Amino acid sequence: MKRDAIDLGTVKVFTLFKKYFIPTLFGMLSMSAVTAIDGIFVGHGIGSDGIAAINICIPLLMLFTGVGLMVGAGSSVVASIQLSRGKSKAARINVTQAILFVTVVALIPSVLMMAYPSATARLLGASEHLAPLVREYLLWFVPSLMFQMWCSVCLFIIRLDGAPRLAMMCNVAAALISVLLGWLFIFPLGWGLMGAAFAATIGLFAGGIIGLVYLFRFARKLRFYPVKWSVKSMRLSFRNLGYQCRIGSSALLTEATLATLMFVGNQVFMKYLGDNGVGAFGIVCYYIPFVFMVGNAIAQSAQPIISYNFGLGYRSRVVATERIALLTSVVSGGIIMAAFTLFPHILVGLFISPDNPAARIAIAGYPYFSAAFIFFILNLTVIGYYQSVERVKPATFLALLRGFIFLIPSFILLPQAIGTKGIWLALCLSEMLTTLVIIVIYSRVTRKVCLQQRTE
Repeated sequence: MKRDAIDLGTVKVFTLFKKYFIPTLFGMLSMSAVTAIDGIFVGHGIGSDGIAAINICIPLLMLFTGVGLMVGAGSSVVASIQLSRGKSKAARINVTQAILFVTVVALIPSVLMMAYPSATARLLGASEHLAPLVREYLLWFVPSLMFQMWCSVCLFIIRLDGAPRLAMMCNVAAALISVLLGWLFIFPLGWGLMGAAFAATIGLFAGGIIGLVYLFRFARKLRFYPVKWSVKSMRLSFRNLGYQCRIGSSALLTEATLATLMFVGNQVFMKYLGDNGVGAFGIVCYYIPFVFMVGNAIAQSAQPIISYNFGLGYRSRVVATERIALLTSVVSGGIIMAAFTLFPHILVGLFISPDNPAARIAIAGYPYFSAAFIFFILNLTVIGYYQSVERVKPATFLALLRGFIFLIPSFILLPQAIGTKGIWLALCLSEMLTTLVIIVIYSRVTRKVCLQQRTE
């Protein structure tokens, strides 16, 4: 199997970032495209109620993906620093522990949700009208959660092992399988929401298996290592996993931000605009993964470069990489915001007819909602930087701000203050306030460094 030869310590950082970013972005956007295309199939094959039902289930996927990203980011940072110090065995052990951990974490709640789908639908906030559709989707969607977690962890490790193109192919393969089977199951076979969920599950299974096979057989430095099951080894494993989770905790909180956005948004839209409001918000939420994946691709592309050079003490290369990542995030956010502001009719019309009541609500709200995107991607990039240099506290603090402390009050208070426009602007307010906090933190750190330099 062909692998990419990447020297993280000597090649120019712009060249490294480009080498990681292009395949990472393409692979991640391919997965987002799957979500969007599935939504298009559901919108035209089932209707806005189908989109609303899926949107009620999506917070589950976000939370499980968040756990996978937390463990993947944490294990990748730890393994990267260990590799930079010549400790390849320790790096392999951490990778193996990460995969075993997410398998157990995914399996137990998945079994419970499969056993009690109606109760799960009620907990997710499904109305009486949407509950049967939510239950139908859950029964075939829940098995995909473990495969999604495998993909999340494996892609971090595969990129770190020097094969970003293979990581991209894991996503692309999952995307193509999901799209082809989604069309087959929804239209020719008429399986409805069951077909949409089953197609996504099969696609994610394929992506996860590709990643596991690579780490079992073909990895250059990070192939799986046999795990010892003694009491001492298990104690050390739990300690290592705890450290990985602390490093990657902001990644979980970042995904929890999306889960919170969708869960609280569903409730608020239901309160103010009914089921059509939830359908409109569901159409918007099909595009949120695109925005998130752009920010995530920037952060994950910078992460191995930053972590490796941080481990070697090459501060200038760390700073240069982060500057490139920040500039990329601002440009990317501006482009996406312009598209949503200028072409809402086209973007909504891909899913359902513009004459649909849910479509009219979405078209009116898109320009307000898109105002958040520059801040959204910028904040993801900054949080990724703090993860990469093992600064857990600021990464976690910022993730909590944007995901809970600012977001939930924004959703509750803005609609009361300015009406339904406030629902669409809640995300923008939360992300903008988080960016202001980042600026304050950066200003204080810069001032402190300047004072130290003057003293010296």
